[in-house]
Amino acid sequence: MKETYWGYWIVVLGVFVVIIMLLVQNVTSNNTEVEYALKQISEAAIIDAIDYGYWRAYGELKINKEKFEECFLRRFGDTASSASEYVVTFTSIYEAPPKVSVEVTSKTNTYTIASDSTTFDITSRLDGILEINS
Repeated sequence: MKETYWGYWIVVLGVFVVIIMLLVQNVTSNNTEVEYALKQISEAAIIDAIDYGYWRAYGELKINKEKFEECFLRRFGDTASSASEYVVTFTSIYEAPPKVSVEVTSKTNTYTIASDSTTFDITSRLDGILEINS
């Protein structure tokens, strides 16, 4: 009889550990996905926003601010997880020379443990400069 209770406690402890691991994995994998997506999407959007007419005329790179924002939001919306809520902030965009600073805050679910609710808002920030070799 005593060994049976130990078996029950081990099963309950195993379930508890699995639940904690799933909660931690949800937060950390979301952060990694956002960081990689932020880097790739910023690079693609800044290349899409290059003003080629200005480049041909003056030989300097220049981007269109509105086109960068549109391309970034469209691409980020396609790849973002629907399980989280994201806040995208363009902190600074310089057209010439092309420099962008983008901040993405992911708002995760509220976790309540022993009547103590906790939210994890993770902010990822990227500063990118586009340059060419002459």
